[in-house]
Amino acid sequence: MTYGRFADWYDALMAEAPYDAWQSFVERAFARYSQRPGRRVVDIGCGTGELAIRLAKAGWQVSGVDLSEHMLAIAQAKAGAAGVDVPFFEQNMAELDGFSDLDGAFIFCDALNYLTGEEDVKRTFAAVYRALGGGGLLLFDVHSVYKTDVLFRDAVFADQDEDISYIWTCHPLDWPHSVGHELTFFVRRGALYERYDEWHEQRTFERAAYEQWLYDAGFEVLEVTADFTDAPPTETAERLFFVARKR
Repeated sequence: MTYGRFADWYDALMAEAPYDAWQSFVERAFARYSQRPGRRVVDIGCGTGELAIRLAKAGWQVSGVDLSEHMLAIAQAKAGAAGVDVPFFEQNMAELDGFSDLDGAFIFCDALNYLTGEEDVKRTFAAVYRALGGGGLLLFDVHSVYKTDVLFRDAVFADQDEDISYIWTCHPLDWPHSVGHELTFFVRRGALYERYDEWHEQRTFERAAYEQWLYDAGFEVLEVTADFTDAPPTETAERLFFVARKR
């Protein structure tokens, strides 16, 4: 799924997103587990480049990959305004290509959950494996099964703002642990509001499945934690974080 007009409002809607926590997770994981001296990484599913730009400012050598041309155009403009050099590439993460001997790769903000077929997840792990150098790290987060099956089930979220308001309705799909996000935006245009609609599909898998697919792709799973903590997932955890290293 590529973002359409949603890309124009993504940063405004994500203003409270925990980018500092994602950055801290990356820095902690590399300090704890990296066997390589470099910090040459790729942010897969980078969106408008917020995390990639933050890391570039901190001295990391970062590239960004996303499926949305519109998102990448915004990311490139933001990187230029920030005075950092971050190359961005339009690619499907399951077909990641053109990278080699990287020190790390990460897939955050549930970007991996947009892959609704297990074969695409496996292909993504295999592609990242090829892009990493020996001992390189793969970091990612995903929705928990509890979140897709309980918290998202038939849920409705809404927010009203002077310039942008939205109604977000969640629908269960035919696949296990999946959710369809029906998004309706009302964007102020002068004295009137224009309506835009988008449909997004996401799916997650059991923790054991991710661990098995990582192992099959050639990774060693170093830790699985939850919700930006160092604690292992509980039954009601909402977001699982994986740290894996290329064997």
